[in-house]
Amino acid sequence: MTNYVIEVADVSKYYGGVVANKDISLRVPEGKITGLIGPNGSGKTTLFNSIVGYHPIDGGSIKFKGEEISKYRVPQIARLGLLRTFQQTRIYGNMNCIENMLISVPHRKMQFKDMFGERAGKAIMEEVDHLLDFVGLYEKRKLRSGDLSFGQQKLLEFAMALMNKPEVLLLDEPTAGINPTLINGLIDRLRRANEEFGITLFIIEHNMRVIMNMAESIYCLAHGEMLAHGAPDELQSDQRVIDAYLGAH
Repeated sequence: MTNYVIEVADVSKYYGGVVANKDISLRVPEGKITGLIGPNGSGKTTLFNSIVGYHPIDGGSIKFKGEEISKYRVPQIARLGLLRTFQQTRIYGNMNCIENMLISVPHRKMQFKDMFGERAGKAIMEEVDHLLDFVGLYEKRKLRSGDLSFGQQKLLEFAMALMNKPEVLLLDEPTAGINPTLINGLIDRLRRANEEFGITLFIIEHNMRVIMNMAESIYCLAHGEMLAHGAPDELQSDQRVIDAYLGAH
């Protein structure tokens, strides 16, 4: 029997008279990689924002591991183990990589005044080093994060999210803007996070080669509504999906 960690049912979100999402329903299976695709403006990021509590929905239900979370705020949802990353990285550019990682430590593990310097616990520092090594940034750990390339900043943001030990991670276009030479490395790390750490991944991605090779199932939005759902090979041959993308150019 499949366990679904995220269950979205008939979710709608409006901005004034503009429909961003209309009656969206989907389910994300535990321990799997699920994709979310669609042309620009189809409502993908709005849906992610709704799931993690960045704004209230105007109708429907969002459940995380069976618990209704549509009224919860971002911190409450994050504490449950549901996190997201962004299209544009949200790092602290004037801090080095280590400091970015330490500020990402859940507050229940460390007081803010103890986050830097010698007071940072040995176990936490070992975790920082391990995760920076995991994403390939260990050698750059003392560099100012604002001086990293955009791709490296995305890897740092990924490591910062992992610092919170999420059960489910929503990634918004993780390969966008990344040098092609870094994309394969990022894909490998996402797969390893799923397989070795057991993190469920729900990924918005415009790079069809990437998402078709990673995800076991994919949802497609268009004009704020659910257009299609299926295995990668099914969506690649779905005329509705093809028309949605061709019509967007």
